Amino acid sequence: MIFLRYESFRGYLRAYPVTSVLIALNLIYFIVVAMTGNTNDAGHVIDYGAFISYPAGDPLGLQEPWRYVTSIFMHSGIQHLLFNMFSLLVFAPPLERLLKSLKYALFYLLCGILGNLLSSLISSYIQNEPHLAVGASGAIYGVYGAFLFISLFRKAWLDEASRKTVYTILGFGVVYSILIPSIDLWGHVGGGLAGFVLYGLLDRAMTKRRRMN
Repeated sequence: MIFLRYESFRGYLRAYPVTSVLIALNLIYFIVVAMTGNTNDAGHVIDYGAFISYPAGDPLGLQEPWRYVTSIFMHSGIQHLLFNMFSLLVFAPPLERLLKSLKYALFYLLCGILGNLLSSLISSYIQNEPHLAVGASGAIYGVYGAFLFISLFRKAWLDEASRKTVYTILGFGVVYSILIPSIDLWGHVGGGLAGFVLYGLLDRAMTKRRRMN
């Protein structure tokens, strides 16, 4: 099972520096936002970088594009934060090891950004309503999407228990996202699809490079 973590604290930091930095940034950002106001207050989280889009004036949230990134590091409450950080702590390390630090960092951020983009598209052009989002879930679902690609097309890389874990997490996550209205379903779907496609492109490039060598 590749998702079981046996490293010591120091060993984890050395082996997975990007994941460690991402977790630290999420924790620090949450503390800053929580110390200055209510993390569940819409006005407060907007002031601190939540993603927001409006169907009429700014359907894709491009008037303040930096929110695509800052919102990935924000959370609406301690439970939201801890759940996402646990997922990042456990499931992201094997992908960081596989992709290496720089590609993994870019992959993570792109999945979060594209998750926000799909949410704004659905909210503005289909639901015709404003969209407010915070959380690392879109980026984390990108990690799940990458492992779904590996589970389907690179089965030899994962043991059976790891593949079943990927399918279970994704299945449970989609159902949970549908049942709980406050969860950003399309952010999760967008991040997962982005991870699946982006990892597929990276896999193709890495395979081509290996053949050339």
